[in-house]
Amino acid sequence: MNTIEKAMDKLGKPDGSPQTSEDTNQSPAAGQAADRSPDREAAGAPDRDYDSAGEAGGTVHLDFSRFPNATVIDPRSDHSSGLAEEFRHIKRPLLMNVQGRGATLVENPNLIMVTSSLAGEGKTFTTINLALSIATELDKTVLLADADVAKPDVGAMLGVRAEKGLIDVLLGDVRVPDVMLRTDIPNLTLLPAGRRHPHATELLASESMRLLAQELSTRYADRIVVFDSPPLLLTSEASVLAGLMGQIVLVIEESRTLQPVVKQALSMLDTSEIVGLVLNKKRARGTGDYYGGYGYYGYGR
Repeated sequence: MNTIEKAMDKLGKPDGSPQTSEDTNQSPAAGQAADRSPDREAAGAPDRDYDSAGEAGGTVHLDFSRFPNATVIDPRSDHSSGLAEEFRHIKRPLLMNVQGRGATLVENPNLIMVTSSLAGEGKTFTTINLALSIATELDKTVLLADADVAKPDVGAMLGVRAEKGLIDVLLGDVRVPDVMLRTDIPNLTLLPAGRRHPHATELLASESMRLLAQELSTRYADRIVVFDSPPLLLTSEASVLAGLMGQIVLVIEESRTLQPVVKQALSMLDTSEIVGLVLNKKRARGTGDYYGGYGYYGYGR
C-alpha cells in the first residue's frame, strides 16, 4: 500500500465519514526522514530587477481584521493559536523536502501547489495560511502566486487589487518584477493572477511558464513559491500546472468531499509527484466550530 492509499484509508472510516486527528490522537505524520542532502543553491546571483520588485507601487498593507473568527494567521501577532500550530504541522514536511531531508528527493521542491478536487473546499484559505506560516520561518522568503486565473481569490481575500500579474508575464506584456507586490509582512511577496485570458490553459502549459517556474525556483536559494491553483476537477489548468511543481497539497473538506471524488482528483496527477492531503474545516470535538481546524494526512508518492 503506497502513502496516498494509506492517507485515503485515514480519511475514510467504516461508516464512510472522514477521520480526524482527534480520533487518532496522533499528530499529523511528517513522513520518514532521509539523509540530509546539501541545500540547493541559487542558479545565479539575484539581479537588481528582482530586488526592486514592488517598489513602484510601495508596500501593500494586509488588513487581518477583515477575517472573521481568526481564520487567517497574522504572523505579526498570532504565534500560539491552534490555527498557527496546525499549519506548523502542515508546513514541516514540505520544508523538510525543500531542505532535502524528506523521504524522497524531488526536483523543484520549493514550488508548492495548493489545490482541491472541487470549488469551496477552502483551498485559497489554506494557500494563504500556508504562505503566511512559512513566512514566519527565519531563513525563508515566500512568494504567494495566484494561479487560479479564472477565479483569482487570493487578492480578493487579502484586500489587494492588481490589474496585471502572472498571465500578463506569460503574454510578454510585463516583467515579473513589475507585477510582484511586496507586503508589510516580512518575507512575503505576492504575484497576482493578472487578467483573464481565453488561452489561460495554453499559457500555463507553455514553454514560457516552464521557464518562469524554473526561474522562480532557482533565483533565490531561500525562496518558497506557493501557488493557489484551480480545483483539479473543474479546469484543466490545475493538472497542467501540477506538472511543473515539486510538491502538491490537496485540500479536502471534511464531511463533504467523498472518497471517489478525491481519488478522481488524485488520478489527474502524475504518480511520481509528491502529494500531501489536508483535511480542512475539521470540527473540534465537542464544538460546532466550522473552522475547527486542519488535519494533515499522509505525505509522499
